[in-house]
Amino acid sequence: MIWPNRPQFLGIRAAAANIGQSQGNYAAEMFQEDFPQFYNEAMICLVPPAILEEFIRQANAAIQPDKWLDGWRYACGLYVAHQATLYLRTYSAEGSATPAEAAATGALVGVMKSATLGDSSVSYDTDALTKATADWGDLNATQYGQLLATRARLVGMGGTYVI
Repeated sequence: MIWPNRPQFLGIRAAAANIGQSQGNYAAEMFQEDFPQFYNEAMICLVPPAILEEFIRQANAAIQPDKWLDGWRYACGLYVAHQATLYLRTYSAEGSATPAEAAATGALVGVMKSATLGDSSVSYDTDALTKATADWGDLNATQYGQLLATRARLVGMGGTYVI
């Protein structure tokens, strides 16, 4: 007897696997209300509109309301804030004069490991960032990402496959 091929069992496996199917409707206005630190005095977002909309689209696809329930809006905001922070770290208001300067805006910077005053030497320890990203991607690179990852662990431990 093959159970998955019986019509009465169709969809039961997916439901039991705890995999959500919903998509959110998080919007730029919600992000502005929840995270005003990403807006200037004139309430203009520091992230370009097209980039912000892309981050919001990603959040709506990744953070499912039926999984996050009451914490959905905050989780979407954390996702967008995390991505916006990473984006703004690479931003140079003056632009870049050379390809090397443009590439330097995306350099991985970790925790300051040591500093020397004579001849101004600074070294960074990126090991903590790269070790932490093994399981959670870049979420450990910002406080917003860390908050999101912590809450994601509480929301679900992953799907279950039922035969």
